[in-house]
Amino acid sequence: MFCPQCGKEYAQRVNFCCHCGTALSIPVTHIEKKLRRSRKDSKIAGVCGGFADYLDLDSTLVRILWLMLAFFGGWGVIGYFIAWIVMPEEPLPQAAAATAGAAIPQPAGNQ
Repeated sequence: MFCPQCGKEYAQRVNFCCHCGTALSIPVTHIEKKLRRSRKDSKIAGVCGGFADYLDLDSTLVRILWLMLAFFGGWGVIGYFIAWIVMPEEPLPQAAAATAGAAIPQPAGNQ
């Protein structure tokens, strides 16, 4: 790895040059996840799918845990309805659909 500013060679991967301070690698930015009801992974209202997306878990596991909470704790049904009301729904992918439709070439008509 070489510094583009001063030409110093490094044997290992470094973030900044120790001689001139130039950034050698771009830091990874994390996308902020928001808790939303899922549109693509929903059985009733998308609450379990939304929690699964937010927690990076399998949605089936979240559904099983929610059912266990409902049957054994008694608060699962009430919590589900509260989450249904409070959690916003995932937005529609409108920008991707609009650009995909415009990018598809249309065949010329035969005359």
